[in-house]
Amino acid sequence: MPVVVQHLTQPSDQDRQDLLKIYADAPQWLLAPFADAGELVERGLAEGRLFTGRFNDRLLGAAWVERNGDTWRLSRLCVRQVTRNRGVARRLLEESQRLAILQGAALRLTAPGDQPEPARFAAHLGLTLETA
Repeated sequence: MPVVVQHLTQPSDQDRQDLLKIYADAPQWLLAPFADAGELVERGLAEGRLFTGRFNDRLLGAAWVERNGDTWRLSRLCVRQVTRNRGVARRLLEESQRLAILQGAALRLTAPGDQPEPARFAAHLGLTLETA
């Protein structure tokens, strides 16, 4: 069964718990300027920015997607530690890119410029990383 990517607008209680677990595994720089994972999740839901990767009815990964006209910016990409290196992040990125193209937009991956992990991930996928 593949990872299903969706724009999460009506999260269940289980979805909220899964999102907290996803971002509990995030490095502190990914959470900034928020105090914790709960604050980041609530803001992402309130602003309609959360795209998620679901497998067997559970959320395994999430990212923020900011949609501004002809440019979409994907940031705060995180996958639960126990499910990393299984293609969840790639699936989230590819599906977000497909949806952006359908809307006539380009997808940009953004992260702080002083963090090597997002730069390595972008290079691995052949993408250019925009620094925030």
